[in-house]
Amino acid sequence: MMRDLVLISLLLLIQLVCAFFFVGQTLMTYLDIQHSPISWELHEVLEVGAALGLVFGAVLGGIVLRRSMRRQKRAEEQLRQVSGAFMELMQARFADWGLTSAERDVALFAIKGLSTQEIASLRGTAGGTVKAQTNAIYRKAGVTGRSQLLSLFIEDLMDEEMLPGLAGAATDDRDVDAVMQAAG
Repeated sequence: MMRDLVLISLLLLIQLVCAFFFVGQTLMTYLDIQHSPISWELHEVLEVGAALGLVFGAVLGGIVLRRSMRRQKRAEEQLRQVSGAFMELMQARFADWGLTSAERDVALFAIKGLSTQEIASLRGTAGGTVKAQTNAIYRKAGVTGRSQLLSLFIEDLMDEEMLPGLAGAATDDRDVDAVMQAAG
């Protein structure tokens, strides 16, 4: 991360200096500002250096962009892996609790934060049916409500060993940080 900051700062500095040379030269001519003449050889060297600096800045910009795109792609892939692992964890918990297919659907919608009426509407059932199913889910999971149900999964997320497939997904702290930033 620090290396990228240095590269971007260097890129901006080089491009600013080179652009200042060309813009300054044009403004001095346009505003008819007199300056002490320099030899044409030195002037050519400065122009070539400024042009090369702009080219170098463009190349450096391309390198930084490519690295950022790779990092973003890697973070998105890790987020997909973590998301898939979380779904596996939820399905395993649902199986451990002995939830029916309908209860699994209701539990998933409840964990996502949908209201009882929204769940009933999505499933095409009555609100009372969803309430009965959520009560059965809470009883089977050993909790008293939605917040406790959700806290069971949050606890599992805090315990890295509970997420199959997560081991090895993040190779270092920067990768974990990238996944967390992409998720939030």
